[in-house]
Amino acid sequence: MMSGIGAKIMHPSHGEGVIFGRDGDFWRVYFQNHGEKSIAYEYDGLEILEAAMDLAKPDLSDIMTAMEHVMEDFADRLRGEDRPQDVELADKWDGGNLLIQSADPDLKAKEIPIDAFFHKIVMTRDRLRVLEAKINANAKLADSDKLEIQQYITKIYGSLTTFNVLFKYKEDWFVGEKKS
Repeated sequence: MMSGIGAKIMHPSHGEGVIFGRDGDFWRVYFQNHGEKSIAYEYDGLEILEAAMDLAKPDLSDIMTAMEHVMEDFADRLRGEDRPQDVELADKWDGGNLLIQSADPDLKAKEIPIDAFFHKIVMTRDRLRVLEAKINANAKLADSDKLEIQQYITKIYGSLTTFNVLFKYKEDWFVGEKKS
């Protein structure tokens, strides 16, 4: 690939990105939907959308605009509930309902569309991820406090693994403590 830092590129699976640095034999590329990735110099699957500009004389307004975009993206990630990830319900549950039936025959059962219930589970997961990010980014918390809170969050994930059966892809599952 004949380009450099500042080039806008298209990756076959990560989409559009911008080269922001070099690390050994790799380009450091920022992809809006996938974050930072390392791509080998010799990888020929990149398409150059916009060549790198001459960085000898950077335009301060371009740098400020780029920083604003990065800060907006970071703020959006911290507010994760505003931008949930696309997570798919397993096909076997499409159009299904969740029935909650009391042992008391005088009480009416509650029926909920599974996709609505699934949406609430995904939102819970996404909000836990935002909470994790905020805890880890908090400068006022000691590392030991961050670790203790993180352990509680991991236990919450573990409690929610029952709902993994609803997810189409294993990558989206809740993961609790791993047994050693």
